[in-house]
Amino acid sequence: MSKTQATLIGFLAILMWAMLAALSAASGAMPAFQMTSITFLIGGALCAVTWPFRPHGFAALKQDWRIWALGIGGLFSYHALYFAAVKNAPAVDVSLIAYLWPTLIVVLAGFLPGERLKLHHLIGTALGLAGAALVITRGKVFGFSGGLQLGHYLAFPLPLIWAGYSLLARRTGHVPTDVVAGFCLATAVLSWTAHLLFEQTIWPDHASQWAAIVALGLLPVGAAFYVWDYGLKHGDIFVLGALSYCSPLFSTIVLVATGIAAFHWSVALACVFITLGAVIASKEMIFKAR
Repeated sequence: MSKTQATLIGFLAILMWAMLAALSAASGAMPAFQMTSITFLIGGALCAVTWPFRPHGFAALKQDWRIWALGIGGLFSYHALYFAAVKNAPAVDVSLIAYLWPTLIVVLAGFLPGERLKLHHLIGTALGLAGAALVITRGKVFGFSGGLQLGHYLAFPLPLIWAGYSLLARRTGHVPTDVVAGFCLATAVLSWTAHLLFEQTIWPDHASQWAAIVALGLLPVGAAFYVWDYGLKHGDIFVLGALSYCSPLFSTIVLVATGIAAFHWSVALACVFITLGAVIASKEMIFKAR
């Protein structure tokens, strides 16, 4: 498989993450850790159910403890901190802080062996960041008007965690993607433990809420992690970093299309910024594809 094809596979994760907000809104009032546990259980089972037919898939779990620390630490710590942050600070602030991770991926990927950061990567990523800021703030001036809160401090490590997880996954290209299922199942266990310690159990009231939860586990909290892992290890990490800014834009478009959010001029302008940034960042890949 070519590098371009692997990059496009990784981009599927960005498309699936765009459904996260809409599906979460449709899932009811289930507490954060309970939701994380159930969706990661579904996401891990998505791959694990194939292991009886693919013995080499189960064998992929035999990895060094450092690989397990990377996977579990990345998935669990990121989601645990994110959910805690949005409960203790404005969601807009948390989203903007968290979405610094694509920029960190692009900048820090230049230090990876065999990779070279170029000016057009930086320009494309900067445009994507500007577009993401527009769509998240809806064109308003950003600032910590209420001062720094606990949620802000919890959010500051988020971009470092996800960028670190992604970059180190790139360094472990020899590790099969099947191991991600193990990361998901371990995250489900840790999340359920946190749920029992800190939350009250609330189950969905309607079949539509269960459907949204299952969809979350199958797509943005399931298949997305597998294709992201594959894209990182075999695709163009600079292009994937720049394309990641499509996720908040697509997420807003989904919310508008489903009637959960109203259209705003910032969405159209953000579309221009993010699309232009993506084209600039991936110009080498586009040129080679012709």
